[in-house]
Amino acid sequence: MTMTATSITEIPPLRHREAMARAATEYDRFVAAVERLQPDDWSRQTDNDQWDVKAVVAHVLGMMKMNASIREMARQRSISGKAAKQSGAFPIDELTGLQVREHVSLSPSELTAAVRRTAPKALKGRSRTPALVRAMPMDPGPPTEGKWKLGYLLDVILTRDTWMHRIDMCRATGRELVVTGDHDGRIVADVVAEWARTHGRPFTLVLTGPAGGTYTQGEGGERHELDAVEFCRILSGRGTGTGLLTQGVPF
Repeated sequence: MTMTATSITEIPPLRHREAMARAATEYDRFVAAVERLQPDDWSRQTDNDQWDVKAVVAHVLGMMKMNASIREMARQRSISGKAAKQSGAFPIDELTGLQVREHVSLSPSELTAAVRRTAPKALKGRSRTPALVRAMPMDPGPPTEGKWKLGYLLDVILTRDTWMHRIDMCRATGRELVVTGDHDGRIVADVVAEWARTHGRPFTLVLTGPAGGTYTQGEGGERHELDAVEFCRILSGRGTGTGLLTQGVPF
C-alpha cells in the first residue's frame, strides 16, 4: 500500500481555536494516564534526567497552575528568575525545578486529585488570553534562541510539553500510550511542519503508527522512516537522530 505524501505547505498552522481543542484533549489524556498509574509506577525513572514519574506529574501540575492564574504565573516567574540569576542556570530549568519541589511531596492520590482539578482551570486560562496579548513578542530565554509570540507558547508549546510528558510516563511504566490520528497525528504534523521550516532542506519523511504520515519538502534530499512518536522524541532531545533529525524543535 502506497501512502500519499503531504507537502509541508499543505499542513495548516494551529490556530487558536483548534489549538485549544488539542489542549483540552491532551489535558484529558494526561489526567487519564495519571489515574491509571499503579503504586509502583510513581518511582520509575523517566527519560528526563533526575525525574521519576512523580516528578514529571509534579512539574506538569505546577505548569497547569501557572497557566490557570496570572498571579501564580508572576509568582513562579519571579522566584525562578531570581534563582537563575544566582545559580547561572537556565531560567526554564529553575522554573521546572521549582514546580517539582513545590509538589513532589504530595502523595500520589493528592497529586492525581490536584491534576484532575487543575487541568480545566489551565485550559480556561490559556483559552481566554486575548488575541492582542497572544500576538505580543516574548523572549523564551536560553537555551532557546530568537523570539516567540506569546500565542506560540500558549497554543503550541504547552500542549507539546504535556503530550511529551505523557509519553515519558507511559514509556517509564509500560502503560498503554493512547495515540490517535486526529489528536496525536495533528500534533505530530505541526511538529513536522516547524521542523521542515527550521532546516529548510528537501526531504521525504515516512512516519509510522497511528499518528504517522508521509511528508515531503522539495525534490530529493534525505529520506527517513521511523515511528511518529519516536520522531518527536528525537527532536525533543530524548533520542538520537542523524542528518536532518539532529535539528530539534521546542517542546
